[in-house]
Amino acid sequence: MDKLGHFVQLLESRKVLNAKLRGAFHVLVGRKIHDASGAEVSGGATWREVAALFRDLRIDVQLIGQLGLDPTTVSPRDRGRCWYSAIAAARPDSAEARDEAEQVIAALTPLGYRFGPAPAASKPSLSSPPVPVVESAEEPAAKPKKKKPGEPRA
Repeated sequence: MDKLGHFVQLLESRKVLNAKLRGAFHVLVGRKIHDASGAEVSGGATWREVAALFRDLRIDVQLIGQLGLDPTTVSPRDRGRCWYSAIAAARPDSAEARDEAEQVIAALTPLGYRFGPAPAASKPSLSSPPVPVVESAEEPAAKPKKKKPGEPRA
């Protein structure tokens, strides 16, 4: 198993997933993770990778109840999609997820793990107003007519 898989198992064994699933998703998706030796555990995983990892490790699906999802509607054969939907519902880029992630980090830092900074929230720039679109008063040029086969060239 890879380092990220061991990290997720650590989260599960420490009951971090039971209390802070939203924050755990934020850490797994949005942060660089280094272990006590300084080796990189993850550079930030994709939603698909995290969903596949949770599926492969058979993480308890009942945990998605924290996110307002109904675990009884999940098909046992479709756990990958379940976890992907759970990540989407968790909104790992939200302020709530960042707050929970700080608590997850606080719980794991004494074990020697180091975490990168949270990704910067992308905010639209309001420094300059949008430029209005000016429509031309002229009519668009007419398209040239197609020539019929056998017609002489002009």
